[in-house]
Amino acid sequence: MADAQTQKKSKIEIVMPDYSNTGVAFRVLLAVNGTVFSVCVIQARGMAAGVLNFIDAAVLVELACLSSIFVLFFIRRALQYSGVLSVMSAWAQRFICVLVPATLTGLIVRYLQPYDWFSAGGNLLTAREGVAMGALFGIVLQHYFELRARAFSPALAEARLQALQARIHPHFLFNSLNAVLSLIRKEPRKAETALEDLAELFRVSMRDAREMTRLNEEIRLCKQYLSLEEIRLGERLQVQWDMEDITDEELYTAQIATLMLQPLLENAINYGVEPVQHPALVEVKVSCSLGSVEILVKNPVPPTANTAMQVLGGNRMALGNIRERLMLLYDVEAELSSETIDGKFVVRLRFPYRWGLE
Repeated sequence: MADAQTQKKSKIEIVMPDYSNTGVAFRVLLAVNGTVFSVCVIQARGMAAGVLNFIDAAVLVELACLSSIFVLFFIRRALQYSGVLSVMSAWAQRFICVLVPATLTGLIVRYLQPYDWFSAGGNLLTAREGVAMGALFGIVLQHYFELRARAFSPALAEARLQALQARIHPHFLFNSLNAVLSLIRKEPRKAETALEDLAELFRVSMRDAREMTRLNEEIRLCKQYLSLEEIRLGERLQVQWDMEDITDEELYTAQIATLMLQPLLENAINYGVEPVQHPALVEVKVSCSLGSVEILVKNPVPPTANTAMQVLGGNRMALGNIRERLMLLYDVEAELSSETIDGKFVVRLRFPYRWGLE
């Protein structure tokens, strides 16, 4: 126990921002352009003149920003997939985040200054000043993203997730154990398999909520969960999987946050299957296109007006925690939406396709 805690504390912290994230790139461009624009307006002492000065400086600003983002993106990817990032000290990561923009800005000024199309825009910085400016932005932005990452994963966010799990798991455990008990004498082999599935689910639920897993592993875990629910609900639970629009390779290489899909299925069963006494179909469609993985989960909405309102309200309340987790893990690159179409409650989960695991 003590050894595990020591290892957890000694784990290297990754403070280098993920520049493949659209939100990170957008915030970098917004911060740098906003700062330069403000400086231009203040120096010119007027909005019109300030805008013209900013347009003149835009060539240097955009070249420095975009080149820094791309280079840092490739460096982080190379360090990540070589395994170096997980053992690199936080200060070494910070140094890279400062060195790259400082070096690139200095090189851009040094080698483009002689060209009229560059210098005519008012880009009269020296190479040394360019290095200083790039380093300053690098320090400030790296520190901002480091503080932001810590602010988005505080004890409060973890407590909310654990509180939700505490409400779900005892209820699920009680129902599952009762279902297994009913099988022990009649179908002992099936009961043994169910207990193995239950143990696997709880083993995974003990992981850090920010851990990633392969998409095919998450789907396998979901099928284990569904097999447990089928024991309890019998023929009332009907599940249809549609994975024609994603290849086996994409299923194997794509990453997804651990236990991201399973709560959506649990939600669909709790609010779409349990309230009715007749067979109810839960549909799951997984697809991959344009660099994104999309998962659709559909469950029926009971025809009775009061029950339908309760189901819709319960569905949307249960999705709130998943949205918070998506924001923590993917920033603006992921989306969780829901709507009612033709008597079915449809949840759409979209997140970036990224291959491999850290």
